[in-house]
Amino acid sequence: MIGVVYVEVFIYEAQSLKDKRSVLKSMTTRLKQRLNVSVAEIAHQDVWQRAEVAIVTVASEKKVAEKELQRALALIDGIQALERTVTNYEWL
Repeated sequence: MIGVVYVEVFIYEAQSLKDKRSVLKSMTTRLKQRLNVSVAEIAHQDVWQRAEVAIVTVASEKKVAEKELQRALALIDGIQALERTVTNYEWL
């Protein structure tokens, strides 16, 4: 089972693309190091306070994949520099 979650985030204090990249790099590094997921920025690359990322995991059962994605979302919610605004799941 492949689980994908698309997450839009708003980065409050980003004043430039460099600030945005710093926050996103920190977030993606944490996700990749702590969880069994892959992460990529997929939209809004040229907007400095908004980003959309895709988080993907693969597991033998949907329940296991869903739990891993929930852990990823909880980690994102714990980051003070950004706010999760839109979240969509896809199962393959």
